Amino acid sequence: RASGGMLPVRKEGAHVGTGSYKTVQQISDENAWHLVKWAGIKNPRRALEKLVRNYDYDASRLVDLCRQALVFDSVEAISRCVAVIHADTSTTCVRVKNRMTPEYDIWASGGYRDVALNLRLVSDVTERLGVDEHVCELQLILKRFADMRNDQVCPKAQA
Repeated sequence: RASGGMLPVRKEGAHVGTGSYKTVQQISDENAWHLVKWAGIKNPRRALEKLVRNYDYDASRLVDLCRQALVFDSVEAISRCVAVIHADTSTTCVRVKNRMTPEYDIWASGGYRDVALNLRLVSDVTERLGVDEHVCELQLILKRFADMRNDQVCPKAQA
């Protein structure tokens, strides 16, 4: 809630695609958790491809098997979210991939931009379940990029 980020939600009755984005507060107020479009686990074929091409078969570097996106209206809102996550004592940030910085090579991602945080959640519950070392990815995305991604517009494919 404190991040101010929005989650993608489907329209009532729709099985595919997203209809819009709502804050956690809106989703709670409307009791609409069943409409949230939760990210799935990375496709095994894509995971293997990444393992071979990018990580020289080192599976410990494959940290985005489990991921979720939060959508924001502004870069300032993304910055506030990063500050909230940084202040959370039960969250450990393992890596930040900042595709928003001017130094980032936009050609490497076809113009797509986001901030990807690789996080570990460490609490009594995660320790008890044995998942306190698990790394997941949280993608912080500007709404206009999320809209393009959801419309399946891929800048790389158009180049």
